Amino acid sequence: MMTPIEQANGPVDQLAATADNAIKSTQRVTNAALDSLAGSVHDMRELAAPALQRSSEQLSALAQRGLNAVTDSAHQVRDRALRASDTTLGYIKDEPVKAMLIAAATGAALMALIGLLTRSRERA
Repeated sequence: MMTPIEQANGPVDQLAATADNAIKSTQRVTNAALDSLAGSVHDMRELAAPALQRSSEQLSALAQRGLNAVTDSAHQVRDRALRASDTTLGYIKDEPVKAMLIAAATGAALMALIGLLTRSRERA
């Protein structure tokens, strides 16, 4: 005949075995889900890599075109400034008196403008 302790151990052992089986089953399902997820991430990475490479190349080309445009614009501005400087020097050589009168008038106009701006700030 079985003792009461032995009788109580039977259902407890069965319950422990059932819990152990449930844990192992959950581990198998979780591992399978993680493997599937890892495969999906790998597949997505494989698909995204060429698109990212193309985007990177397009951005690089766009940046290069922008840099070229800025460089070209800088050269054009420099050329125009040099032409204006040459034209101004030529005018000064051809018409020194007129050039001096224009410079004096421009300086006087700038001084008057600065004086007006300074007074309007002092009043405000």
